[in-house]
Amino acid sequence: MPIDQQKALLFGAAAAVRLLLFTAFPSLPNLLTGRVEISTPVTSFKRLQEGVFLYTHNVSPYDGGVFHQAPLLLPLFSLLPNPAYYPFATNLLYTIVDLLGANALMHIAESGQSATPRLFKSSRKELRWSSIAIGAGFLFNPFTITTCIARPTSALTNLFILLAMAKASQGAGSTFVLALSVASYLAMHPILLFPPLLVLCYDVRATKSKSAPNPLAFTAFHVLSLVVALGGLLYLSALLTGSWEFLGATYGVRLLLPDLTPNVGLWWYFFTEMFDSFREFFLGVFWLHVVSYVPGLTIRLRKQPLFVAVTLTGIFAVFTPYPSIADGTLYLSLVPLFRHLFPLMRYTFLASSTILYASFIGPAFYYLWIYAGSGNANFFYAITLVWSLGLSVIVGDSLYAALRDELDVERPELRGKEVKRI
Repeated sequence: MPIDQQKALLFGAAAAVRLLLFTAFPSLPNLLTGRVEISTPVTSFKRLQEGVFLYTHNVSPYDGGVFHQAPLLLPLFSLLPNPAYYPFATNLLYTIVDLLGANALMHIAESGQSATPRLFKSSRKELRWSSIAIGAGFLFNPFTITTCIARPTSALTNLFILLAMAKASQGAGSTFVLALSVASYLAMHPILLFPPLLVLCYDVRATKSKSAPNPLAFTAFHVLSLVVALGGLLYLSALLTGSWEFLGATYGVRLLLPDLTPNVGLWWYFFTEMFDSFREFFLGVFWLHVVSYVPGLTIRLRKQPLFVAVTLTGIFAVFTPYPSIADGTLYLSLVPLFRHLFPLMRYTFLASSTILYASFIGPAFYYLWIYAGSGNANFFYAITLVWSLGLSVIVGDSLYAALRDELDVERPELRGKEVKRI
């Protein structure tokens, strides 16, 4: 079957599954929207609907301290019919978002930047899955479908992150910067993907052109473009809301963590138990911890910039303030791009078992804590630690595999031999 027919069949089946679930189980979206594993204070569809209601009634959505999402989402969702009565348009929008994300992921796979970037050619580059298989893995992942049904705004963020990666892997600098700007505008932390994706875009551009662009001029142009794009989005937001108060209500909430609603991350429980006198110090430490991975990974794995960007999405899924399963889904969907590293990974079964265990037990522990009253916050936090452990094992194991793959290319005589890290 031709590739175009396979793609059309895949997208049609994925859309049918989502629309069937929306139609056959009309109460399912509201049920999933209330789950703390899927919806967070900064991505919740219910909070978005409240913000849209206030916006359409000429009341500032940021006055009540409940709405913490980007202002430009308000006019977009206000154009759609009320999902409480006419949900089809909203359901169709999120279905299209998933299909566009899968399409971007398939473009990344087809670029070949995962195994054969400009400065590095893996000795196992023939081990790879087709773009159709990778797209199917994303579209039929239960976590992806669950996120689509719950309709958080993190689905939009994931879409623009995938678009930024796809455009960077094609050397399209302007659209890469624009997509990353939108993702950063929606969720703030994707801006940390800029260094590795800039390196990736430069490598692709240098491969396609006869002479490599000047690195300083290339960097300066794209940094300036990112600043202009983000500045334009923020200025439009200020025009829409009539003030700059949205900055504190959106990005200030992510930076300062005033809302300690439970989620699958590590921050909420830690800062619930934190003495107020130490709060600012540990906020700085936690954010510094997240940011510190960017320069180290980008410099050490300069030859594999796409791998650095993918690894950072895994780190974000564990260490950002308000993560959800949507963040973990994005990382787990990108990992199959590096099929050539799988033979070198050592803890695949352990990581897979840990994630499955946390996925099944997590809702039960939350029920015991909140509804049955036979548990406490430690129950749910313990299982979120297990979830984070599973993702961390995959991140660490894939980093080991990438470094070992580089060593096998640089020192062929050591291939297959045990090495020790000193």
